[in-house]
Amino acid sequence: MKINWGTGIVLAFIGFIGFILFFVVRMSTDNRANHDLVTEDYYRQELAYQKEIDAQNNATKDINKLQVRKSPDGLEIIFPEKVNPREIEGTVSLYRPSNKQLDFDLPISLSNNHLLIPDNRLLDGRWDIKIHWNYNGTDYLHKENIIY
Repeated sequence: MKINWGTGIVLAFIGFIGFILFFVVRMSTDNRANHDLVTEDYYRQELAYQKEIDAQNNATKDINKLQVRKSPDGLEIIFPEKVNPREIEGTVSLYRPSNKQLDFDLPISLSNNHLLIPDNRLLDGRWDIKIHWNYNGTDYLHKENIIY
C-alpha cells in the first residue's frame, strides 16, 4: 500500500499528539511528581501581604531585632532584651519545602527572652522559619531560611 504525502502528515500529527498526551497523563498520575500548593489559602494570604510587609519592616528596626541560632539542644530564638517576654504573643511556623508532613507551628510562650525548639523536632535539611509576634499592639514578622 502506498501512502501519499497528506496521509503521512496526518499520521505524523497523530503520532506527535499521542506522544504529548502520553507524557501529560503520565506526569499527572505519577506519585513521584508532587503538585501540592505551598499553602492552601494563597489567595487570602496575598490580600494580607501589605500587613506582612509592614510587620517585616517593624521587625528590622534595631530595637526589635531577634536572632535565630543553632544550639546543642535545638534551635534557639532570642527575642530583644528591651521587651517584656511575658507580653509577647505569636507563633513560630516551621515549613519544610521537601515534605509537607513535617511542617508545624508553635505558640510563643516565654518566661525569659529565649525560645527553644527541641532538636528532636527538627530533621537535617532546609527549613523556612516564620516568626509572627505581637508586642504592645505592634505586629512583627521575621522570616529566615536555615539549614539544620
